[in-house]
Amino acid sequence: MTANSNRVEDVIIIGSGPAGLTAAIYAARADLKPLLFEGFLAGGVPGGQLTTTTEVENYPGFPEGVSGPELMLQFRAQAERFGTRFITQDVESVGFAERPFRVTSEGEDYYARAVIVSTGASARYLGLDSEKRLMNRGVSACATCDGALPVFRNQELIVVGGGDTAMEEALFLTRFASKVHIVHRRDELRASKVMQERARANDKIEFIMPAVVEEVLGEGEVTGVRLRNPVTDEVWEKPICGMFLGIGHSPNTAIFDGQLELDDTGYIVTKGRSTYTNVPGVFACGDVQDSVYRQAITAAGSGCSAAIDCERWLAENP
Repeated sequence: MTANSNRVEDVIIIGSGPAGLTAAIYAARADLKPLLFEGFLAGGVPGGQLTTTTEVENYPGFPEGVSGPELMLQFRAQAERFGTRFITQDVESVGFAERPFRVTSEGEDYYARAVIVSTGASARYLGLDSEKRLMNRGVSACATCDGALPVFRNQELIVVGGGDTAMEEALFLTRFASKVHIVHRRDELRASKVMQERARANDKIEFIMPAVVEEVLGEGEVTGVRLRNPVTDEVWEKPICGMFLGIGHSPNTAIFDGQLELDDTGYIVTKGRSTYTNVPGVFACGDVQDSVYRQAITAAGSGCSAAIDCERWLAENP
């Protein structure tokens, strides 16, 4: 649904993952008539990263599990039912220095009294064609999301990375896998000392380093990886059933640089336990301001918080 760009909306929501759609549900039920931009920043398609997950088994209310795309369609339908209007376009720029706030998409300006930012974060990948081809067929960027799936139980897996994220992913996977191999391109880890010690103390974890993944092997599913030692150029194949990326996430905040306060890694800084940013009337929720949990349920919860914060702020600033 389109909107009149000359109209000043009560609230514009940027982003259509669990956080943005939950914010839309709450804002719409509060009669704020939200306008939501469901662009392609978070995960490559409207709906965010969850649309790239084949099976979601840890979202409450779905005891048999649900596919990521189906879950997000249900989120969207619920938001639309209460009156949320959608524009399926990316936001190109924002203007938060003056009021009403400006949001620009495809060369057209839209204005709002308040804005909720929920553009999410994107997992970092190796950039291999085979990695992309086997995504959700044994390749994953979220051990917490996918590690407990039956296909990975009692199997050998690898985690790519050398920081705290990789150690955390590997330790989590040891609950289900028979063996977890950590592949890192350097001969020293970047992870904190305590995380290194925990990983090294686990009998199920082995380290393959220095090594880089040259290719993910398999047709319909992952059967192994081709590894290369970057020092000796030795190449060999390692049979495994799953590859997990533990090389971090990048928040989708480029268009907010210079507009909102960002931390050293690019995540939006929110005040205390609220969703308030440094600009009154602009709120942030979901993975764009959460570098710790990054789960659908925590994103949805923060989306609820953002809508409530926004509703109260608008009431206090008529």
